[in-house]
Amino acid sequence: MSEEPDTPPFSTVDINNDSRDDEDLFASAVQEVSLDPEVNGTRESLDKISINDGPVNSGPIGSPIMEEIATERANNIIITVTEPQKIGEGMSSYVAYRVLTKTNMPIFSKHDFSVLRRFSDFLGLYEKLIEKYLRSGRIIPPAPEKSIVGTTKLKMTSTPSTESANGSSASASVQSQFVERRRAALERFLNRVAQHPVLCIDPDFRQFLESDTELPKATSTSALSGAGMLRLFNKVGETVNKITYRMDESDPWFEERAARIEGLEACLRRLCVSCEALAGERRELAARAHDAARAAAALSGADTRAPLSRALSHLADLHEKIEQLRVEQSNTDFYVLTEHIKDYLGLIQAIKDVFHERVKVFQNWQHAQMQLTKRRENKAKAELANRPEKIEQASNEIIEWESKVERGQQEFDGISRVIKKELERWDEARLTELRATLLRYLDEHMKHQAQAIRYWDAFLPEARAIK
Repeated sequence: MSEEPDTPPFSTVDINNDSRDDEDLFASAVQEVSLDPEVNGTRESLDKISINDGPVNSGPIGSPIMEEIATERANNIIITVTEPQKIGEGMSSYVAYRVLTKTNMPIFSKHDFSVLRRFSDFLGLYEKLIEKYLRSGRIIPPAPEKSIVGTTKLKMTSTPSTESANGSSASASVQSQFVERRRAALERFLNRVAQHPVLCIDPDFRQFLESDTELPKATSTSALSGAGMLRLFNKVGETVNKITYRMDESDPWFEERAARIEGLEACLRRLCVSCEALAGERRELAARAHDAARAAAALSGADTRAPLSRALSHLADLHEKIEQLRVEQSNTDFYVLTEHIKDYLGLIQAIKDVFHERVKVFQNWQHAQMQLTKRRENKAKAELANRPEKIEQASNEIIEWESKVERGQQEFDGISRVIKKELERWDEARLTELRATLLRYLDEHMKHQAQAIRYWDAFLPEARAIK
């Protein structure tokens, strides 16, 4: 294995440092970038949040009283995922994250608490929420998918204590980027769950945030486990089912929303590709600025005329500063905008999942209706054949299937009603978050452009002094 630098692969790097590594995309992510407006300025907000409400016993978890409380008041809760640390060595190692929570919601036993959670704990929580709430039409915020390639490379990377201090390592930078992107995604996942009026009072979510003890290992979340392979096959089956079965939509609201979601997803995918290309172009510009700085520095040493040599030396310094600005702009393109777009592509998939769940409920309802029709036909045939035992059996089956039809219709009406409410809440949050993201994106680029102008203005006297 190649020697690694004595720099922790998970450490935060200041965006204004003098590094010339144009691939170090995560330089400002921890301290400068967070995609959710609830999470923007998380560390400052953690210090400013007011704690006015003491813990109160407002009823059992999931009771109508607690749901009413959670629905009527904003969820004053801020969650920060920080301090990613690699524990162990080799393929048995894993990364754990510090989850910090600060809240004044009375359903929690304390105002602020901190726990250590591994990545599989996050996936385990997501699977529990899916199992509980997807069937009822709740939109479950997506958790980051397990990356076999990224996780394997991370497991095989040496910890800082075993790395060499000589030279620089692109591998450490890439792994730092991978861990930071995952950390930010996990933080967004938890904060989206925390802002949901129903998911935030789930007992498993509360245990995840509050329990000081280590959670039972969620082995079913492993991508190569038997449960993981079964989940993969189930996804394939679900995809085939979505393609082969189309429900004749009778509700124009759902028909219009489904078409809108499809159009929004297509537009976001195109925008995501363009933003990733833009970030790559800015990294390329940073590399070219670095080359220009080296060429100008070499030329300043070769020219014997003092004014020109001094101007070329200042020009080399200018291009070094411009290089750093291009790296920062690339980080802004990637972390502020592109990651936000990817987030919403995941949320759109979650919406499509609840739409499909509604189709499955409709299928069950229609199946019960078909079985009820068959039982009524069987009863009619038994009556014509004058077979009392068959008549009695068919009558009992009719009562049973009538009950199933009624429950199926109630479930279908219920999930339709919940999905409408969920989408209204999602639309409202989406507009707020998108506005905050665009304002932050434009503000960052305006600062970068203003700084570039100041650099060139400072160089102008040197250029005019050339004789």
